[in-house]
Amino acid sequence: MDYAERLTVPLRWWAQGTMLVASVWLALVVAVPGILAWSVTAAALALMIALFASYGGARVAVEGSTFRAGRAHIGLEHVGAVTALDREGVRRLAGVDADARAYLLLRPYLKRGVRVDIEDPADPTPYWLVSCRRPDALASALEAGRSRRAAR
Repeated sequence: MDYAERLTVPLRWWAQGTMLVASVWLALVVAVPGILAWSVTAAALALMIALFASYGGARVAVEGSTFRAGRAHIGLEHVGAVTALDREGVRRLAGVDADARAYLLLRPYLKRGVRVDIEDPADPTPYWLVSCRRPDALASALEAGRSRRAAR
């Protein structure tokens, strides 16, 4: 595996979610019977954990001859130019310079990412815009994978 990263939600989201659940408990414990308050609070906590685990479970990886971003994957033979982007670059490509046909795997808590041009004539997607914590490392892994693939 050349590169792998899970886009886990930050610790502050967990802290804020826990405070929200605690607020729900506090509001309920004074208004309804204790068992109901605890049951609703437990359900809210379980829902929060499930949502954060699911949302933060997206994976970005370069494995052998495949690039994976979330549920999508593509062979490195179809990967074109790769550009590591800073905060402003991601903001522009996700906003005013966006192409509606692009594949996006963006997370609001990750400000940097990569643009991966797609060179598959059968694919209408012009590029993938993917959030990640180490865009330079991901770009290097994609370039190295492409180079290995071309050398074969």
